[in-house]
Amino acid sequence: MIESIEAALFPIVCKINEYLSNYILVFLLLGIGFWYSIKTRFVQIRCFKEGWNSVFGNLSLRGKKHDSGMSSFQALATAIAAQVGTGNIVGASGAILTGGPGAIFWMWLIAFFGMATIYAEATLAQETRIVEKDGNVKGGPVYYITTAFKGGFGKFLAGFFAIAITLALGFFGCMVQSNSIGETFSNAFNVPTWIIGVVLVAICGFIFLGGVQRLASVTEKIVPIMAAVFLAGGLIVLIARIKYVPATFGMIFRYAFAPQAIIGGGFGAALKIALSQGAKRGLFSNEAGMGSTPHAHAQANVKNPHQQGVVAMIGVFIDTFVVLTLNALVIISTLYTEGGPLHGCGAAAAQDVLKKTNLAQTAFGVVFGESAGAMFVAVCLFFFAFSTILGWNLFGKINMAYLFGQKSTVVYTVIALVFIFLGTLTSSDLVWELSDMFNNLMVIPNAIALFALTGLVVKHVNGTPEADRWE
Repeated sequence: MIESIEAALFPIVCKINEYLSNYILVFLLLGIGFWYSIKTRFVQIRCFKEGWNSVFGNLSLRGKKHDSGMSSFQALATAIAAQVGTGNIVGASGAILTGGPGAIFWMWLIAFFGMATIYAEATLAQETRIVEKDGNVKGGPVYYITTAFKGGFGKFLAGFFAIAITLALGFFGCMVQSNSIGETFSNAFNVPTWIIGVVLVAICGFIFLGGVQRLASVTEKIVPIMAAVFLAGGLIVLIARIKYVPATFGMIFRYAFAPQAIIGGGFGAALKIALSQGAKRGLFSNEAGMGSTPHAHAQANVKNPHQQGVVAMIGVFIDTFVVLTLNALVIISTLYTEGGPLHGCGAAAAQDVLKKTNLAQTAFGVVFGESAGAMFVAVCLFFFAFSTILGWNLFGKINMAYLFGQKSTVVYTVIALVFIFLGTLTSSDLVWELSDMFNNLMVIPNAIALFALTGLVVKHVNGTPEADRWE
């Protein structure tokens, strides 16, 4: 029965995703990013130093406890925890396999414009957040959607977004993340997946029940450490493969504009595949425009919305231009360059040689050895996916409370833990596609509100008196 339902739904969901990712999202994400880049006079360039200094000027892994919300860095760490996940390893691997090395270029382009988009999201999340008498902070796209559109239309868009994100991230998304943890750990350490599932549920349950404060305390410690470990491992590989690094960058740019050379077929069709893979996986990785990370940025206690906006940009930079890029360089320099198993291999043939989940493990194994490479990626993926589960659970919980009230969050937490456990036991192509579909659908109401509230964002980036009330 279940298998027949899955077989019937799978092609339908795939077709929906094809149209959403290949046509709507490519233009929508690039469009809104370009729009905000122009309207803010390229805030991602002008205010990059300000954001960098805000993040790293007084970096500490032991931030003070807040009566409500989080510190600016804790909010960023929670956002990065959500951004840096399987999309950086599995997603990037899949994009390279399907769209060729050139897909990474389009990820960069998406991320560059996405920095302006996420500035707008974080600024609006701060502007429209609600701090209740008990200190509980409520904020996110549903609140700036209903600010942009009053009445029934606004409630419809907000409700649509809340349902989509709860399903996409809180349930299906966390299931996808736990599946990646279970699969990689089982392959690397030969541990039964059900044991991994039990341990993961126990740890997650403990953190979930501790509320925002416990989550903030965990993410501000785990995110810098996991990033440092992965960067160190990646740099070791690149140093060992240093003579192939120039060719690696050359392949990224060459196959971005001549994708047919590796994908096959005509130029137009090949470009569409490379661009759509970059857009789809770029969105899944940096989450700019998706409407997820504004929930974390709304929790930040800052002087004004602009301050958190520039901090949010650094999250996209770290996610794509640092972590994802490093993983891509490792994969291409070890597997696609001269002597690598995929050198001169077309996308179709490459997929027959390697699966996207083990692509990174194979790449690191070239330098570290097969066993050590698999273990290193498994450990990194655990922390990446685990941190993402923490962030996504919070985002889903906020929207569940919006839909059904605060008491519903207990039921939500139990259901989320069940999905996390099931994810370690089984892999379903339908679950992956459903996660992608609801991810894609989230973007639409979020983007509509972002366009509608352009004027409010511009006021903050320009430092007009409307922002001074926060001082």
